[in-house]
Amino acid sequence: MGRWNRQEIEEAFDRYQVAALKGAQQGNWRDWANMFTEDATYFEHQYGRFWGRETIFKWITKVMASVPHNGMQAFPIEWYSIDEDKGWVICKVLNRMSDLGDGEIYEEPNITILHYAGGGRFSYEEDAYDRQRMGEMVLRWLQAREKRATD
Repeated sequence: MGRWNRQEIEEAFDRYQVAALKGAQQGNWRDWANMFTEDATYFEHQYGRFWGRETIFKWITKVMASVPHNGMQAFPIEWYSIDEDKGWVICKVLNRMSDLGDGEIYEEPNITILHYAGGGRFSYEEDAYDRQRMGEMVLRWLQAREKRATD
């Protein structure tokens, strides 16, 4: 049996999702960063590794305020699995861009691994995705946004 029960891990994961949505929609990533322990590690395959809650907060705030990242408005979870013994959450996240009103949904998935550390916080996150496909999706969204702006 693990150190934490499934309900505790799942409740933390629910709060994590709420905080990510708030960050994307309001541009304030403090609640999301606070989901991590002070000594957390974040491994993002495009940007590298970040150590510590405040470093993670500064990085996510800066990157998500820039174009095109500020167009990511939601991160729906397609599926997730909780390993109670390890305290891990593994999930498929859809990185969804803002709706342009053209009938298209611009999104690309990543796999996220979270390590639960207790107290409602995670000590580790890793995001893995196909950088080429993500870039192609973002480019399609940028082109469609530009087209709508000039129409």
